[in-house]
Amino acid sequence: MVAPSLFGITAFLLAPIVVVFWLSLHKWDLIGDPQWAGLGKWQEVLADGGFWGSMLVTLTFVVIVIPIQTLLGLWIANLLTKGLPGSGFLRVVYVVPWVCAPLALGIVWNWIFQPTGGALNELLGTHVRWLADPAFALPSVAAVTIWSQVGYVSLFFMAGLAVIPDQVIEAARIDGASGTRIFWSIKVPLLRPTMFFVLVTSVISTFQIFDTVYGLTPQGGPSGSTSVVAFKLYQTAFKRFDVGSAAVISVILFVVLVLITLVQQRYFRRRISYDLS
Repeated sequence: MVAPSLFGITAFLLAPIVVVFWLSLHKWDLIGDPQWAGLGKWQEVLADGGFWGSMLVTLTFVVIVIPIQTLLGLWIANLLTKGLPGSGFLRVVYVVPWVCAPLALGIVWNWIFQPTGGALNELLGTHVRWLADPAFALPSVAAVTIWSQVGYVSLFFMAGLAVIPDQVIEAARIDGASGTRIFWSIKVPLLRPTMFFVLVTSVISTFQIFDTVYGLTPQGGPSGSTSVVAFKLYQTAFKRFDVGSAAVISVILFVVLVLITLVQQRYFRRRISYDLS
């Protein structure tokens, strides 16, 4: 009965992981036959300063996006669950950017960020080179990512807030707790299962960000300021045709994400309560 699911997991999840690891031990240019390279490609990537630079850019990007995106999504979700006028319409509006193609959004925002004639500079009355200045390029890409993903985050937080028993909230109000105290002392602790899911999925997707970066900065930004790991992987595989090194980068990224997920799981394991009765 579970054979179809096992086939799907094996063919589309486990097998690609094995193939990528196999490719990391070979030299291949997508045209000829793969040639055994042993650990040569691993030594090449680990000694490449450009790879470690892209890893640093990715970590910086994650540090910018995840806290702002999570807190903003939680705040929006809390507002939308209060039944204020127009909440139904706003729920749709916040989710629309998330369902749109990231590459298309990147192209539109590229026009908005243009230093001459761009909508943002026209609105602010300035002449900032948002995507051409190393100091602004990565924060600009991060802002677009937050804008496009915050609806996804708030959607799950709204679902988590909806299952919190009204009796718990009413009991806190009777005891004289303010709205702020109820939010931080009752709602946030009971949202830990949702918080765990949101953080795990958000961290994974942010580490793998590519479409938005490519749409906004096709060359990796000025001085490589937006050259995240996924962009480095793309350039290595399809610009330099070095599939072996690209496979090594993929395996390293996979290991990093597994370790971060395990750390998050260990942190939340004893801090989550699923019993709301």
